[in-house]
Amino acid sequence: MSERRQSEIYFKFKGREGESMKITSATNSSIPFISFIDFGCDSSTVTETRVPPLRCIQCRRLTGFGISCRMAMVFIVWVLMAFLSVGLEDSKALAITGSTVGINYGQIADNLPSPAKVAELLKALKITKVKLYDWNPDILKAFANSDIELVVGIGNGFVAGLMDTQAALSWVTQNIQPYLSGTKVTGFSVGNEVYTGDDAALKANLVPAMRSIHTALVSLGLDSAIKISTAHSLSVLTSSYPPSAGAFDPAIMQLLREHLDFLAVTGAPFWINAYPFFAYKDNVGKISLDYALLKPNAAGTDDPNTHLHYDNMLYAMVDAVYSALGAMGYGNLEVRISETGWPSKGDADEIGASIQNAATYNRNLLQRLLKNQGTPMKPNFVLQAYIFALFNEDQKNGPTSERNYGLFKPDETMVYNIGLEGGLTVEFSAYTSSAQRRYNGAALSIALSLLLSGLCTVYFVIPRLHF
Repeated sequence: MSERRQSEIYFKFKGREGESMKITSATNSSIPFISFIDFGCDSSTVTETRVPPLRCIQCRRLTGFGISCRMAMVFIVWVLMAFLSVGLEDSKALAITGSTVGINYGQIADNLPSPAKVAELLKALKITKVKLYDWNPDILKAFANSDIELVVGIGNGFVAGLMDTQAALSWVTQNIQPYLSGTKVTGFSVGNEVYTGDDAALKANLVPAMRSIHTALVSLGLDSAIKISTAHSLSVLTSSYPPSAGAFDPAIMQLLREHLDFLAVTGAPFWINAYPFFAYKDNVGKISLDYALLKPNAAGTDDPNTHLHYDNMLYAMVDAVYSALGAMGYGNLEVRISETGWPSKGDADEIGASIQNAATYNRNLLQRLLKNQGTPMKPNFVLQAYIFALFNEDQKNGPTSERNYGLFKPDETMVYNIGLEGGLTVEFSAYTSSAQRRYNGAALSIALSLLLSGLCTVYFVIPRLHF
């Protein structure tokens, strides 16, 4: 007999006596099928069934599971409710690691605890990302086996010396590679705020040095583990409001394009140092303090071009950078915040610098980061940021605020409490961005639709299938 047989399938409709439709189709004999389907309830017989279908063990109706209808319904509802929980993720407290939260560990002080004590402090706080400003071997040793990811800083004064490929290779093999067996180094930050400085030679040398270091990493097989970038001041923008109008300074456009090409090829992020404090200090009366402090219920502002709502200044700053990158054709680059913070003390003209405001800003920042939020313009790009800074550093130059950005005093006691003790936790209720709410709303709608479809199948379709 041929493997492919002619099988007859009949459809009979309840209430339309004598009306039936015969369909002849070629069916592979190895495929189980049902040859008679009655949409009514008139106990018609099965003309042919090569493989018995799975039926309800109680009422003998088709379930597709070989279990009772009730059990099938419970199973479907359970699966759909599990999916539904994804859409409701922001309504409950979850255990979240600090994967989006980092901290800057500076050392311009004469009274800081040893690197070993700092490593223990950060492990206790469950901080998993740290940005350094040099490659201090004592720190690299102290962080071995800590599971903390380090971004190693290379100061502006070292950039020119690393333009040569051989010099870059020697630097990596001597200063970084010996520690990689136990210490996680995930990035190099080459120079700091170079393009907004006055050193023309440094600006010209930056990308060649980054290329040489990358070549060294490639030769050592480390290029996929260690990414190279540089931190920019927000002053690289000539326009930042509204966020959709963000644009880079035309004076640095050519140099910046070479830098962006490098980031795009190597898969490295675009780093920015973003401080709402400076914007507020210079525009008191024009900028809402609640907006600058990232308060979740701040009135905020709407972008007139995109109609996106911004309830905090930091996200508006980041999206201005995304707009500037997009205008140059690099909209797919990821923006990360290399520094952000708020001083707990300042000079008389540093309006807003206070312990209360610093605690509020960093607490709100922490809660937002732990929610794995994106910005309104890039809701699917989870924002990562490094808080500035771990300690107050008493030997830094400049205004009083420069020595008072730390979350901790040198004796390891907190300057103020932002909820770090005992590890990172998050309160979900107040910190869901509008973009995240739209995402969760879509997930909820899909889940509810699937749930309704499943219930309709169980109650209306399955009971009407007889054999």
